[in-house]
Amino acid sequence: MNSAWANQKRQFEDEGFVIISGLIIPESFPRLERACADVISRTRDGSWPHRRTVGKQFPPYGTGDPDSWGVQHVMHPDLAQPAFAQWYTSNEVVTAVQMLLGCKEDELQMELFNLLINPLSHNFALRWHRDDIGNDATEEEEERALDAWKPHGVSLYEDSCLFVVPGSHKIPRSPEQRLHSCTPDAPVDPLDMPGAIQVSLKPGESVFYNSNILHCASYDASAPRATLHATIGNVAGGSVRARNILQHGLGWMKEPQFRESLDQRGTAMLDRLMKLYNSVGDVGYSLSS
Repeated sequence: MNSAWANQKRQFEDEGFVIISGLIIPESFPRLERACADVISRTRDGSWPHRRTVGKQFPPYGTGDPDSWGVQHVMHPDLAQPAFAQWYTSNEVVTAVQMLLGCKEDELQMELFNLLINPLSHNFALRWHRDDIGNDATEEEEERALDAWKPHGVSLYEDSCLFVVPGSHKIPRSPEQRLHSCTPDAPVDPLDMPGAIQVSLKPGESVFYNSNILHCASYDASAPRATLHATIGNVAGGSVRARNILQHGLGWMKEPQFRESLDQRGTAMLDRLMKLYNSVGDVGYSLSS
């Protein structure tokens, strides 16, 4: 591992997030821009139903408010946008994930790939949370549950929506942090959270973060957003990953049409996800659409 990678891995482990440049090669950027524009348009006009709706932070997102803050399942073959899967399995992304997870390529499994967008009619914010630990968890429960669960996002435009508390992926919340995260309401000002910082990305920059870091997001309807939001897992995560991934409705990934759209690396990653599902499916997890 070269010194630059070593420094990024160290920051990721110490602070719970790191920004990395260069994961979209220049020739891929226009293809991803066109693909994003297409799926955003189809989501906004109602022809793509799998979306994150304003007012709903966690799945199932339902079909409530017509305004959307995310597009689900961008690798779905019905969208016919191969640029997403090509980028997801690219050497640039896979190399970065291996470095941060400290694992081999044959330990990586396919998981989620969504697109985060700006709502058109509402400013919208997500409340402070950890993805795999409920806000009502006790300090002892937090200590037992804190673990590395790592998504990443790549911005196609300038993006300052994400707020995090560096280092909070390692320790339970302080009493004051609990006051800011035990409410179902979004914060009026995310920077009121003790220790919080705003994460700003330039076009093409990627943020990798441990999703058990305390984090939230604030969406400005007037600021265009198109941020690739994906997770790639380590098979060592087992049922912890299943609990988070399979709730999103991935039944379409079992269909031959999806498998046929992937390259050899993508097929191998998909096979590891199917193995995970088969190992935990009898205890209530679902890949249903």
